[in-house]
Amino acid sequence: MCKEFLGSSVGRKAVVGVTGFILFGFVVVHTLGNLQIFLGRDPLNAYAYKLQSLPWLLWPARVFLLAVLLVHLWISLWLAVENRRARPTPYVFKDTVQATLASRTMVMTGLIILLFIVYHLLHFTFGATNPEFFHLTDAKGRHDVYAMVVLSYRNYWISGTYLLAMFFLCLHLSHGVSSIPQSLGWNDERWDPLFKWAGRAAALVIFMGNSSMPLAAVVGILK
Repeated sequence: MCKEFLGSSVGRKAVVGVTGFILFGFVVVHTLGNLQIFLGRDPLNAYAYKLQSLPWLLWPARVFLLAVLLVHLWISLWLAVENRRARPTPYVFKDTVQATLASRTMVMTGLIILLFIVYHLLHFTFGATNPEFFHLTDAKGRHDVYAMVVLSYRNYWISGTYLLAMFFLCLHLSHGVSSIPQSLGWNDERWDPLFKWAGRAAALVIFMGNSSMPLAAVVGILK
């Protein structure tokens, strides 16, 4: 049954829609959790300590999200190749104008986001990059996530990398979020403008939230 479902373009689009919705939900939750940095060192470190004290929940969640990400990427690439083969001739000028930059670069931005996720995990989860900040502890003996984040973002190269990654993430989200209903088979032209607006608004809010942290560290708001 699964093979038959994935054998149709409708089924594959539905998988992309569902996995995209799950990943977007994670991005929202992750952003809200990270924004606790503006509450100060103790709230953020307490939040991080709580997560780290639940390995039976944290690691299965990580494995699940990684599986969802890989499925999302795999099926998206499958659809992209399928669409390219179905229409080998280049788009005419009219079609190119109607298509947004976000919709035309979904594969590229998706691959860039994947590379950024690898870097992000190496940086903040495994401490493979900038290890001098990874083993800091606070007055209560907890992993000092607050100091690690602030000191990392004070490096212009790191903060610049994160800001650029957030641009590509939100470019991807602006089209991806608005396309979820259509991927799930809900095709109604009356609602299309609302979905497009919601996708762009969601992407903008995510960009502002995630970008506020490195910017606040660079200008000295976070100390």
